[in-house]
Amino acid sequence: MHTVNDKAIVLRTKRPHLVTEKIEKSAIIGKHNGVYEVAVNWGLEETQILAGLKIKDLPSTIKRDYRWTGKLKPFQHQRETASFLTIYKKAFCFNEQGTGKTASVIWAADYLIKIRKIKRVLVICPLSIMSSAWQEDLFKFAMHRSCSVAHGSANARKKIIAAGAEFVIINYDGVAVVKNEIINGNFDMVVVDEANAYKNAQTNRWKVLRDIVKNVEWLWMLTGTPAAQSPVDAFGLARLINPDSLPRYFGQFRDTVMHKVSQYVWRPKPDSEATVHRVLQPAIRFEKDQCLDLPPVTYTEREAPLTPQQKKYYHILKKQMLVVADGESITAVNAAISLNKLLQISGGAVYSDDREVLEFNVSNRLKVVREVIEEASHKVLVFVPFTHTIELLKDFLGASNINCAVLQGKVPVNRRNEIIKNFQEKKYPQVLIIQPKAAAHGLTLTAADTIVWYSPITSVETYLQANARIDRPGQHNPMTIVHIRGSEVEAKLYSMLQANIDNHIKLIDLYRQEFE
Repeated sequence: MHTVNDKAIVLRTKRPHLVTEKIEKSAIIGKHNGVYEVAVNWGLEETQILAGLKIKDLPSTIKRDYRWTGKLKPFQHQRETASFLTIYKKAFCFNEQGTGKTASVIWAADYLIKIRKIKRVLVICPLSIMSSAWQEDLFKFAMHRSCSVAHGSANARKKIIAAGAEFVIINYDGVAVVKNEIINGNFDMVVVDEANAYKNAQTNRWKVLRDIVKNVEWLWMLTGTPAAQSPVDAFGLARLINPDSLPRYFGQFRDTVMHKVSQYVWRPKPDSEATVHRVLQPAIRFEKDQCLDLPPVTYTEREAPLTPQQKKYYHILKKQMLVVADGESITAVNAAISLNKLLQISGGAVYSDDREVLEFNVSNRLKVVREVIEEASHKVLVFVPFTHTIELLKDFLGASNINCAVLQGKVPVNRRNEIIKNFQEKKYPQVLIIQPKAAAHGLTLTAADTIVWYSPITSVETYLQANARIDRPGQHNPMTIVHIRGSEVEAKLYSMLQANIDNHIKLIDLYRQEFE
């Protein structure tokens, strides 16, 4: 047990020498019934040493000394997360999606820079959240810090790393391209977001990260779903943060947590969950239903850049729209038709005037959908406006071993009711792909607490009704609504939808903005 005042942590222990021998600024101040009271100077380094002695629930000096910067005040669970991270130089943050762990990390890192424990931070994350989450949140919560996104050609990435920004954000696949520049870039801290991307220690991606963090003092790895698919997924993560907790070789760890049923079938041992918990330490986790101060619904943005093929046809269509706009007056009807064409290209399939389908490479967007689903702790709804795109996504999720079902207009009523019942009451399907107009009213789908908008729609009413499928009686978790965007028209539409602006009135303005 321990208590804290402004200057000291007072411990109660039967073995005071373990503390006094390691911490110079400490002293025995009392003894009662064989239990000693030891006063320890409340400084960050002393707190870190105590944490190394397995003393839990220690407060970081960030709670006493830091002025929480930015436009928003931290929630209590964010303060606790930042406190935990500043104590442990290598640690996991398993806070659930939608709990604001990005902000917690930014505040913690900002404090460490302020007290001169670190100078530079490298953030490694999916491409989809480089700008929409990390860069935007750095501006919200630490706008006094310099920040750069290392994306583009190898030379562009190298220049950005060499420029010396305090925070550098880079995507997974870009790390290997500039590995040497990163190693020589004087980074004191590496933050890995959605760290499940590094669960397999046999991949080149994992080995590159291992080499980068070898001489980096601080490493924080973030994911809301650690070892969600199999206990063996813990191996790669633990090897980076807590290598002494597990065997050196994967096969040895697999034998510890899995039982071999046949040549190709392995099943978790009864105590595998406890083993995974032990090796994935030190760690902090807050689930959304524990965070009573969270708003009921959190909106987030994910970037899905258009592929070169999409960009080509997107610009061709915009030129055609410009010719039409110059030659006749634009009504809400033909504005909506043209904007829908842009949305179709952004989503992956455009319909010609005679209803033929031209399919595009939409790999970036499909990967983002998968990322969100894999990070979710509960079931997920994915709203997809266009019929052919639904088939694209269904096939992709099936190939990714994600169990999903589809609700759209052509699904018979009996089958529809069966799908909904299974979704609400059984383990599968994990994901429902829904055409918004086919399921915007009446349905209760509270087994999900996450909604993904694959692309936006032009109807505020349909948007609000679709979101209400999870926001209704029976929902026990705070909810997350994810907007996936890859084009400017999508970003503008999402802003209008969230603001409850009557799109029918604004469509012409939005149409004309595409040419500005």
